[in-house]
Amino acid sequence: MFSSERLKGIDVFVCVADYGSFTAAAEKMNLTASAISKSIARLEKRLGARLFLRTTRRLSLTEAGVAFYRTCTGVLADLEDAELSLRAEQSEPRGRVRIDLPSVFGRVRVLPMLLPLLQAFPSLVPHLSFSDGLVDPFKEGVDVVVRIGGADVWPETVEQRVLAREWHTLCASPAYLANHGVPTSEQALEQHQCIAYGWVDGRISPWDFACDPGSPRRWQMAPHLVIGNGDGLMQAALAGCGIVQLPSWMVRPSLEEGKLVEVLPQLATEGAAIRLAWVKNRQALPKVNVVLEALAAGLSG
Repeated sequence: MFSSERLKGIDVFVCVADYGSFTAAAEKMNLTASAISKSIARLEKRLGARLFLRTTRRLSLTEAGVAFYRTCTGVLADLEDAELSLRAEQSEPRGRVRIDLPSVFGRVRVLPMLLPLLQAFPSLVPHLSFSDGLVDPFKEGVDVVVRIGGADVWPETVEQRVLAREWHTLCASPAYLANHGVPTSEQALEQHQCIAYGWVDGRISPWDFACDPGSPRRWQMAPHLVIGNGDGLMQAALAGCGIVQLPSWMVRPSLEEGKLVEVLPQLATEGAAIRLAWVKNRQALPKVNVVLEALAAGLSG
């Protein structure tokens, strides 16, 4: 059975972790440093674990403290959501909503469609982070996650849906094509300067070409230039360094503006799924639902 005793000291603990000292937390909460220290000591005794490492110069979270902090911030965020929902009678999106996006795709495609929400819903406070690793929204306290690719099966605490699929397309700048000609076949690419993606260990990513549905053929070129970053590949293509294969969402604006030209469109290949994921039942919160609706509308198709 749940006891209210478990909530005691949580707000003090989170404040100390956020501000990094008992003194700063005391000023923030209008308490004495002694009261803050005693509250943390009681909490550590109840939990049977050290939450902070204390030295004369600094205060830092232990490993147990980091794990407890993540849980506590999630609990406090849920309580804040409940209060806001009651106050607003679930009528207006308001409060903090955490959104984690892929680094490049998030900046290029997702961020522009989220920024207008700030004007439409001034009480909404999006907290955006950019990462490319695996994220469990429930464990890490993230409301909404966008990913390209990844597993089809997610934890039971998470809902997810596929919105669309990216396409990998070949393109080059008009200046490059004017100087080197336009390739008319896959074999002709061997006579062109190709820009490839590479890893720090020396591996070079091959290009995928359309073949049988769901079974693309891989072509390993002899690259003229190797870059380990999507933005870098894009800049090299725009500068006329050669032909590059990039996701359609990345090159679409440059194609529309005539800064890049698609070549061999018959070789364009379907890529990874674009996924939207969120913690189960949190879509009932107006602040989460409005973000989900905006992303689903903007990224589908």
